[in-house]
Amino acid sequence: MQLHTADDHRLATLRALQAQHDFDVVIIGGGATGLGIALDAALRGHKVALIERGDFGQGTSSRSTKLVHGGVRYLAQGDFKLVYEALRERANLLANAPHIAQPLSFVMPAYKLWHLPFYGAGLKAYDALAGTAGLGATRWMGPARVREMLPTVKADGLLGGISYWDGQFDDARLALAIARTAVAHGATLANYCLATALLEEGGKIAGVKAVDRETGTEFVIRSRCVINATGVFVDRLLQNAAPGTRRPLVAPSQGVHLSFDRSLLPTTSAVFWPKTSDGRVLFAIPWLGKSIVGTTDSKRGDVADEPEPLPGEIDYLLKECADFFAVPPKRSDILSAWVGLRPLVNPDAEAAARDTKSISREHTVLVRPDGLVTVTGGKWTTYRSMAEDALDRCCEAGLIARRGPCLTAATRLVGAQGTRAPGQLTGAAGLHSYGNESERVQGLPGAQRQVAPGLTEAMVRFAVRHEFARTVEDVLARRCRLLFLDARAALESTDAVARIVESETTAPSGKGAFQALAARYLNPSH
Repeated sequence: MQLHTADDHRLATLRALQAQHDFDVVIIGGGATGLGIALDAALRGHKVALIERGDFGQGTSSRSTKLVHGGVRYLAQGDFKLVYEALRERANLLANAPHIAQPLSFVMPAYKLWHLPFYGAGLKAYDALAGTAGLGATRWMGPARVREMLPTVKADGLLGGISYWDGQFDDARLALAIARTAVAHGATLANYCLATALLEEGGKIAGVKAVDRETGTEFVIRSRCVINATGVFVDRLLQNAAPGTRRPLVAPSQGVHLSFDRSLLPTTSAVFWPKTSDGRVLFAIPWLGKSIVGTTDSKRGDVADEPEPLPGEIDYLLKECADFFAVPPKRSDILSAWVGLRPLVNPDAEAAARDTKSISREHTVLVRPDGLVTVTGGKWTTYRSMAEDALDRCCEAGLIARRGPCLTAATRLVGAQGTRAPGQLTGAAGLHSYGNESERVQGLPGAQRQVAPGLTEAMVRFAVRHEFARTVEDVLARRCRLLFLDARAALESTDAVARIVESETTAPSGKGAFQALAARYLNPSH
């Protein structure tokens, strides 16, 4: 059977992983954390391998609230150090990926008089912590100006509002940009490769046993430094390696997000709702031509690959929207509903982990006596500093040599060179997220043929040839974000996208599995 270009690239990657030469670092997990570590390690001059059992960014890393932020809610908790760090990382991310992450204005409508001075003072403190990395000044506004910026909010009882600035991004495309940048600097990355076991020699970790999920080929990747960056699934690897030896490191929670038509929020500003009925903050955000509302925070006792909303979560979001939208959305207005699992660090495990090398409120780096390194917690905004911390701990533990310094704070990602922020993430999906690669996309067959809203035949071909896409889901969920924006439109475009994917690779397109998944996003059970 004649291989396509994408198959040739994958075969070369698998051969590199299977070679007998040792890697300096092997990373298990291709989400934000793992990909960030891979890029950092490659830039420091290490020989790096990363395997991901599914697609890059398939889990939590593609299901965020799409915000690059310092964490306004942490101010109320007095965690100024955490907010300060996140605001610095926000500036780094916006500078290094301006085609994927851009500033966004937020407006908090006020219906109680005390909201204006109370939250305004907090947001002024947010500005102060940002310092020269700030994106714009916090301002108090009258009711007329709030209605101008947010034409669909309730006018009855509106006393004014507060505007401030933060950032938004396309999480899945950022994951891809980090992955491709890591490869450009010499890292070897493969999706759809499952880590089946750890290789141990003399009581120390010596590598990873893995299997290519497409062919069933089993192989070993050798390295003294193996990093478990599997997010909410870190405990599976820890327990498999040493069953029953410790408390679970992660206490997962889930967040539900809902997508609506742009008419719910026909503006370039987002809504910040500071306190819901259960004490959380809520956001309504214009994103890629739709309106995204989220999120919930519900504890989970399991970690499903495709989590679904728990009973009452969707009703909760709809009820909260009624507090500030003049015409609240209904369940029938939902275009897509998706769930992300957060890898929150279990406080009990934190206290019991004597071998924990670095613990903060946001992330944990755990180094076991046998050398296995586990990184979990954190959030997208601080992915870069998490990676830097993890590799520094690996050096301190003697698992890798200290080579070059960390360079990621000033490394522009693939597509960013010469790119200025176009400010289009609030508009319809299109070529802007490709940055300076948009001409490469346009040069492929089918550049003028649209196969789905915001998706051309050329974009599908680019996804398979250059962005590691292997299936219909890879394209419609993460290279293009249609599954998250409008599940019905994604469902209707399945056949057209499958035909293009099948013309570019010999791998199964997974059309049937994607249709079942899209139906769940369109008609959530709860």
